Amino acid sequence: MNLGGVSPLDRLRRRLVTVVGLVVTATAATATLPLWLPLVLFIDLVRAPRRRPLTRLVLFGWVWSLTECAGVAAALGLWCCGRGRHHRDHYRLMRWWARRLMGFMSRAMKIKMTITGAESLDGGNAVVLCRHASLADSLVSAWVVTQRGLWPRYVLKRELLLDPCLDIVGLRVPNTFVARGSADAAGDLAALRAMAAGIDERSVAVIFPEGTRASPTKRERAYESLRKRQPDRLASVGSLHHLIPVRPAGTIALLEGAPEADVILAWHTGFDGLDTFAGILRMLRSGGDPGRFVMRRVHRRDVPDDVTGWLDEQWARMDDEIASVLGEVS
Repeated sequence: MNLGGVSPLDRLRRRLVTVVGLVVTATAATATLPLWLPLVLFIDLVRAPRRRPLTRLVLFGWVWSLTECAGVAAALGLWCCGRGRHHRDHYRLMRWWARRLMGFMSRAMKIKMTITGAESLDGGNAVVLCRHASLADSLVSAWVVTQRGLWPRYVLKRELLLDPCLDIVGLRVPNTFVARGSADAAGDLAALRAMAAGIDERSVAVIFPEGTRASPTKRERAYESLRKRQPDRLASVGSLHHLIPVRPAGTIALLEGAPEADVILAWHTGFDGLDTFAGILRMLRSGGDPGRFVMRRVHRRDVPDDVTGWLDEQWARMDDEIASVLGEVS
């Protein structure tokens, strides 16, 4: 398990800032609720009376802060009871956290989720490759996986350690937090192999192979990189509209660490644009697409030795599937 790439003292300092900040924010927001909620509601009634986007957004933020506080308190309770290393208890806490936040987010965004291919998760022992399109991707995927009773092992960017629950609970179970542009890429890949080596019928490894949230700017940047370094890949992924080309190193490391694991390809719609504050408000004002989470399991024997080329083909197929679904919605 990668402990966030920092010393215990650094983690303590970080948590003193993030946990105290969370508690102060949640307490202040709760105490002043009778003051700010009528004001926010009034602004919405003047500007957007039908959808009330600002009200829904700040209420979700308030619920998030309370849920985070409850999660931190539960994690502290487990530690005080000598169960700080018990994975089962922490995955139960993760399932509760994901279900609660997903429920409130779905209501706030007015997104009704449909899951297709949930049976792909049955039996675990797989590497899950997820589309990366929004700030909600980790939450949505955790909700889907934990509701099937599985224990996910995530590859996440190190910045997410600023979320107190992800920091505390996420470092007590086998996750790996990696730094973008790390000078120790070999060390990070070794950590991924070690993490994947422990997956079994009750667990999966989850990674977002694109490495960053997709956007037109990032897509063009990825294409420019391929033109310079791997121009042969452009034939397969040169016409993506919703995804960006994968960065295969992390996926390959996971597959090397778990040579018997299958692959699950996963994509979703309904959360595009939820990568900035402005994008969230736009969705709240206009309404988003119906939420879909689609999975497809590929047996390991059907994954060729040329993993990069195979990933490019799968990503092109996934992009076409997303375009088809969005066309049906429109």
